[in-house]
Amino acid sequence: MRVLLTGANGFIGAHLTAALISAGHKVVAAVRNPEALAARFPDVEAIAADMNHDTTPAAWLPRLQGVDAVINCAGVLQGGRGQDMAAIHHHAPAALFDACVKAGVKRVVQISAISADDEAGTEYARTKKQGDDHLRALDLDWVVLRPSLIYGEGAYGGTAMLRALAAFPFVTPMIGEGQQVFRPLHVKDLARTVLECVTREDLTHRTLEPVGPKIETVKEILAQYRAWLGRPPARPLRIPLTFVRLLCRLGDLLGRGPVSSTALEQMEYGNAGRETGFAETLGFQPASLAERLQASPAQTQDLWHARLYLLRPLVRGVLVVLWLASGLLGLATLPSFALPLLGGLGFPAPLATVLAVGTSLLDLVIAGLLVLNWRPRLAGLLQFVVIAGYSVVLAVIAPDLWDDPFGPLLKNLPILVLVLVQMVLAEER
Repeated sequence: MRVLLTGANGFIGAHLTAALISAGHKVVAAVRNPEALAARFPDVEAIAADMNHDTTPAAWLPRLQGVDAVINCAGVLQGGRGQDMAAIHHHAPAALFDACVKAGVKRVVQISAISADDEAGTEYARTKKQGDDHLRALDLDWVVLRPSLIYGEGAYGGTAMLRALAAFPFVTPMIGEGQQVFRPLHVKDLARTVLECVTREDLTHRTLEPVGPKIETVKEILAQYRAWLGRPPARPLRIPLTFVRLLCRLGDLLGRGPVSSTALEQMEYGNAGRETGFAETLGFQPASLAERLQASPAQTQDLWHARLYLLRPLVRGVLVVLWLASGLLGLATLPSFALPLLGGLGFPAPLATVLAVGTSLLDLVIAGLLVLNWRPRLAGLLQFVVIAGYSVVLAVIAPDLWDDPFGPLLKNLPILVLVLVQMVLAEER
């Protein structure tokens, strides 16, 4: 079959792409970055599509030529900064589904979420459900899948956070008593489910909840991941819900990520689902979390990733403080430090003022770019150039700084390394 797949660059989408290829299907990946997808899957036909803007059937009809089935795997947990949640979850999928009706593409599989209910009270849940409801009202051979927590050998978003908390030194942080529940499902079992739904005629007009065989609390999941990572058991560190809410609001301000108000509300709402006979319907029993972890022992990179995951915001935060303090102190000490220094080197007063104020403002701009997480690679290169430039200029105009016992220039070397680390950690895909 020739299958059009949206969201193929994501964690679940990439696994679905691999599973479809392995099963002998031809994949047409509709993604925002076709070049990145083509580099990972050179045999896949990657086409440009943006669920933020492709909200009319006319945008999708040309892409459905020769397509036998459609799988919609696009989704975001948090909107903002170029991500329109209503468009991604509702308007664009609805346009795609309507285009399928016009193009005669009957088989459509929608990857939704187990908590996509109005009662959850989040925009994520509401828009997901709107997309589901639109599909269910059409004359198509549709299947809506509402999976619980999806995990796999890779880690992204919520599963990455769970691993990071499991690897925390000395204690295991958790919200309250850690009694929030999931039914974790391995991504390979979800991929197998999707393949069944694409090909089996008896699975049409069904809303299924792909879930693991066992209800697991967050506390139990963390304990299993901690053992998998080779860490000794640790005492639970119970974090009050009020404090977690404040952290999530801070996460909302800093950008998309697993620490967000939406993620917390969805977790509190519940992700175990209802007993709907999923395994009996599909004809196979998904593996439990314990079975999957035992079958795939943790490697060094798993432990590194888990430990570095929580250091990532710390590294970024430290750099924000560094640039912010540098800019503010530069402006505050203009008369007592920068202007006398530049004047003593022969710079005219007007030029010295422009240079001193300009460099301080540049520091503040860099701090702002880091706060906004604007294009981490470019922001990192800018930091690298500015720090290197400051170091070279100061080494020329004030070489005695190399002999300073406090090492003001030598300290730029570890800062440069920290910037490189931040550039690496900021790039998730």
